[in-house]
Amino acid sequence: MAVPKKRVSKQRQRKRRTHYKASKPTVATCSRTGDPTLRHRVCPTSGIYRGKQIYEVEEQ
Repeated sequence: MAVPKKRVSKQRQRKRRTHYKASKPTVATCSRTGDPTLRHRVCPTSGIYRGKQIYEVEEQ
């Protein structure tokens, strides 16, 4: 089993971790309601994806 020969310093460990930062998700607007939605997902307020009605949404 592989075991590190020396302890990894804090500086080296932090340098390695700087390359993995969380990014904001890309947000699009619904063509019918104008609400912000995640890209490539069905709009939760209208139930439409790429111009097609995927599911019916209850009116509140």
